[in-house]
Amino acid sequence: MEKYLEIGKIVSVFGLKGEVKVNPWCDSPAFICEFDTLYYKSGTPVEIERSRVSKNIAILKIKGVDTVEQAQAIRNRVLYMNRDDVELEAGCYFIQDLVGLTVKDADTDKVYGKITEVSKTGANDVYHIKSDDDKMYYIPAIPQVITNIDLDDGIMTIRPLDGLFD
Repeated sequence: MEKYLEIGKIVSVFGLKGEVKVNPWCDSPAFICEFDTLYYKSGTPVEIERSRVSKNIAILKIKGVDTVEQAQAIRNRVLYMNRDDVELEAGCYFIQDLVGLTVKDADTDKVYGKITEVSKTGANDVYHIKSDDDKMYYIPAIPQVITNIDLDDGIMTIRPLDGLFD
């Protein structure tokens, strides 16, 4: 499993004191604001002096970025979190860990395909499954369907709703 996971992208400058707007690539901008340290792709630590949520984005003040020009220079950079800095609740997973899992039937062991993407719909996530013959299927991430997720073995077992794979 990867140590660093994408958490958001610096999209613009905010104000005159070097703050930046970060578009969250996670559950919420509030999640980004929980971190004291984020990272660039290189693994270089990015110390967060302060943060807050404004509508659907996070506003961050990064240590050493004190002017509009310095903030402009880091625009479009992706920020990463260290997975060791987060304790997930039981039954919660990082999307990056789900992509690539083999999806099997809980009752018949039939393999439906692999997860290629996860969409957020509001009500529940939707897993995009690509079969060996390149067909796409979409399953809701709800307890009635998902019976088990085994990251160590790379397998998700499901009990599909009637007609899902017809």
